Amino acid sequence: MLKEKIQVLAKQYADEFIAVRHHIHAHPELSYKEFETSKFVQQKLQAWGIPFDVKATTGVVGLIKGKNPEKKIIALRADMDALPILEENNVPYSSLYDGVMHACGHDVHTTCLLGAAKILNELKNEWEGTVKLIFQPGEEKNPGGASLMIKDGVLENPKPEKIFALHVHPGMEVGQLSFRGGMIMASADEIYITIKGKGGHAASPHLTADTILIASHLIVSLQQIVSRNNNPFNPSVLSITSFNGGNTTNVIPSEVKLMGTFRAMNEEWRFKAHELIKTQTIELTKMMGAEADITIDVGYPFVLNDEALNAVARKKAEEFMGAANVTETELRMGAEDFAYYSHQMPACFFRLGAGNKAKGITSGVHTPTFNIDEGAIEVGMGMMAWLGSGG
Repeated sequence: MLKEKIQVLAKQYADEFIAVRHHIHAHPELSYKEFETSKFVQQKLQAWGIPFDVKATTGVVGLIKGKNPEKKIIALRADMDALPILEENNVPYSSLYDGVMHACGHDVHTTCLLGAAKILNELKNEWEGTVKLIFQPGEEKNPGGASLMIKDGVLENPKPEKIFALHVHPGMEVGQLSFRGGMIMASADEIYITIKGKGGHAASPHLTADTILIASHLIVSLQQIVSRNNNPFNPSVLSITSFNGGNTTNVIPSEVKLMGTFRAMNEEWRFKAHELIKTQTIELTKMMGAEADITIDVGYPFVLNDEALNAVARKKAEEFMGAANVTETELRMGAEDFAYYSHQMPACFFRLGAGNKAKGITSGVHTPTFNIDEGAIEVGMGMMAWLGSGG
């Protein structure tokens, strides 16, 4: 049976692709700068005889045709970019570049899709349809590599009917997968505020418009936008994450810069909140004797898992891994540019267990000690191949 053949090959190739992951992990590249990673992916596809195109500068799109290639077209997606984080893991494959690290598992995602590609290509006479392999740049940074890939025609010629992607989950034990239908991740918008006032001597605050004090009041007041204007049953988060102003003890600065993020799971509330944030910022700052410039950079929409496709994928996961190893994904206020694909066609974004408490592998994504139990590679590449085969 096809499932058993995929499982055998995933097991057989596991060590090869763990080595692939080590290479990618040791050579991380920031969003939209994935030049060497892109070349590496291209070299692998070329070696396996899989035709490919380059999209959005560093994106790679491969095509594998099975029997009756026009019968169905399924897309499988992985992201390739790393984060500006200094790695603290002491492993042989640690990042070779100071301040850049695969701290969100995109090295794993790329590896799993490469592994699935090799398996599907080897078995292409045993499944029907066409599989489109999407290796995309820039998931971590607006406007999102997915949006650029779509603009560059990644969903055309041929047009996929559905799309799948996985994401590592260090909070879930290796060997497990999780699924959830409907809205599963939030939209994400970036907030940039500059408060401008009359600076001066810290000993004479009455002669200034104290931008530090004004910014402090503003941060506190902005929290009330969510707590007092949003339906408490509607998940939403507003976080100010950067406060920059002043550089000495006796000067009140003339300018303070704030940055933050706004997350929502309701589009009507999302854009209503934008207006409330802008109004609150401008009016409070003016009331306290200063002025403010505010920009809200509209980012990724929410991720929407097609209910029917998710149900099918979950059933296939239970067939592949056993029902005891398949669970329900929790709602998350994190964001993913896979959202752009999910608003174009039926999509399924699922979680790949990558943690191992017994081995102490528990660090979350976006931390300098993030790592995985590499048994997840075999599971991820096998499951992506199984979904792509439509078996």
